[in-house]
Amino acid sequence: MREVSQPAAEAIRMVDVLRALADPVRLEIVQRLAVTGEETCVALGRDLNVHQTTLSHHYRVLREAGITWTTVQGRSRLVRLRRDDLDALFPQLLDSVLNGARRMPAHG
Repeated sequence: MREVSQPAAEAIRMVDVLRALADPVRLEIVQRLAVTGEETCVALGRDLNVHQTTLSHHYRVLREAGITWTTVQGRSRLVRLRRDDLDALFPQLLDSVLNGARRMPAHG
């Protein structure tokens, strides 16, 4: 198993996190990860009605913002939230965003 290039916890900036979470597709991906814990990119993208190349872009934005951690296992990419890092850096931010998102209509 190998990891993809992603920022160290101390390099995560709130402005990048908020910018990444402002997109409805990325927010839905984060919501799904909050429930499942870890998923493959294929499973996460299921039912989102977004082209694969666009999904790859969304996964990269989330990873580079420090919201997700991606690991390559064979031909699959496993994605999980960096909840511990985000909670340590920005207490309650992720929970606030997820709670607010539950009140919004679903994407698609």
